[in-house]
Amino acid sequence: MDRPRVLLVNWRDTGHPEGGGSERYVERMAGGLARAGYRVEIQCAAYPGAAAGEWRDGVRYRRRGNKFGVYAHALRAIRRARADLVVDVQNGMPFFARLVAGCPVLVLVHHVHEHQWISALGEPLGRLGWWVESRLAPWLFRTCRYVTVSEVTRAELAGLGIERERVTVVPNGLDAPPPCAAERDPTPTLVAVSRLVPHKRIEHAIDVVARLARRWPDLRLEVVGQGPWDAVLRAHAAARGVADRVVLHGWVDEQAKHEILARSWLHLCPSVKEGWGIVIMEAAAHGVPSVAYRAAGGVAESIVEGRTGLLADDFDEFTAQVDGLLADGLRRAEMGLAGAERAGKYRWDTSIGQFESLVREVSGRAAPRPRVLVPHRVPELVQQPVGGGRVEVLAAGAHRHGRGAPDRRHAERHA
Repeated sequence: MDRPRVLLVNWRDTGHPEGGGSERYVERMAGGLARAGYRVEIQCAAYPGAAAGEWRDGVRYRRRGNKFGVYAHALRAIRRARADLVVDVQNGMPFFARLVAGCPVLVLVHHVHEHQWISALGEPLGRLGWWVESRLAPWLFRTCRYVTVSEVTRAELAGLGIERERVTVVPNGLDAPPPCAAERDPTPTLVAVSRLVPHKRIEHAIDVVARLARRWPDLRLEVVGQGPWDAVLRAHAAARGVADRVVLHGWVDEQAKHEILARSWLHLCPSVKEGWGIVIMEAAAHGVPSVAYRAAGGVAESIVEGRTGLLADDFDEFTAQVDGLLADGLRRAEMGLAGAERAGKYRWDTSIGQFESLVREVSGRAAPRPRVLVPHRVPELVQQPVGGGRVEVLAAGAHRHGRGAPDRRHAERHA
């Protein structure tokens, strides 16, 4: 029996300069499906240094088009695919897969983008984008199933007219943190792990440092991540007189990220919107509570209010909560212990199993026989189907990159 085929159409992959947590989720689900025996492809945008195609973790990647052209290439790929299921990853703008797909379509939504449209595109394009997301897409996919990462987003989708019974919640998993040599810093240290883009509002974290500088003379902020807002944030820190208290690390590898988290007192997540907030759980795994905005969507679920962190309604309250937790070491420690215990309950294999079950239900295909890839140093041992009767030979776990392709796949570019 031919293995079921799943095509995921996504704006970016994790190697993209703007890739982040939502891309990590998509790739974890795709890799899990491939290990379960599915033929899995991801169609996404091209970017400098990346190969037009590669095999990774049993998944075939095709990269075509820029941030806008990717949609036309995706529609072409959907129309040509002999897929049993198409996963339309709607990061605000859907790929309109239902128009051309010859199979069921599953819509993946991390969060609703209402307030991000105008801040990203201005008027009137922002209003048009929100109309597409809030009116056109729900009508177009009115008979399709949805999957999202939190009950908060499920409720937001219900507000757009998408019946709750059509939406399945499959939460993010969490990797166990690596062993870290770092110990908690003796002086108050804040951390923010994020892509450096406007809607993440890292300037609020810098403003907290400026507001509390006199009360906490040794307070500092470490920012992990990269993005187009880097220069803006450096200028903002200088303008607020705290450039010497704010460290913008840029991209760091996973070990370095976890070492920074492990030595921090509090994690700040001032984002406008998050579908879940993987880094909140990563911080929690190190016993580090988070402070975020209540209106930011999934953070109200990844943070258990008053138990693993705090939620604020405005900047003044955000600052006051940071100040209060810095001053109350016992409460901070209690939240850290509760957060670490909760973080231990989230596993990628559990989420992948739930996602695969939904794929079987929506596609109507029986579960395939799981494939076993045996890692080996010799790249001639594992055969990967390419299509048209051709076979590409590649070692399990090996990457096929074009010239200059980035190998730093999980830089801190969280969505």
